[in-house]
Amino acid sequence: MTYFVATQPAVYAGIGPRVGITAGKVLGKAVERNRIKRRMRAAIVSNLDALDAQVDVVLHPKRSVLTAEWHALRNEVRRVFVKIEESQRNHMPERSGPERTA
Repeated sequence: MTYFVATQPAVYAGIGPRVGITAGKVLGKAVERNRIKRRMRAAIVSNLDALDAQVDVVLHPKRSVLTAEWHALRNEVRRVFVKIEESQRNHMPERSGPERTA
């Protein structure tokens, strides 16, 4: 999956991280896209404890989310959230482009 991260504007300070999911037509028909989004939402909810930074995150999944094992998908989302959290703690400059994961 690919993910994009941006620091939240001051207007949203204190509400916690916001996470969005993209699922374009390239991922399949509506039924498949909706299943991808449901699986991603469940993985995000189960891993929100790993992300405390005040950031906006957009996750762009691949079609393989449809067939991925649940624990592998959940671990991949956790790994992304931990990586974002570490970069925010270390005050690393934000990347201008997307970050790709396995």
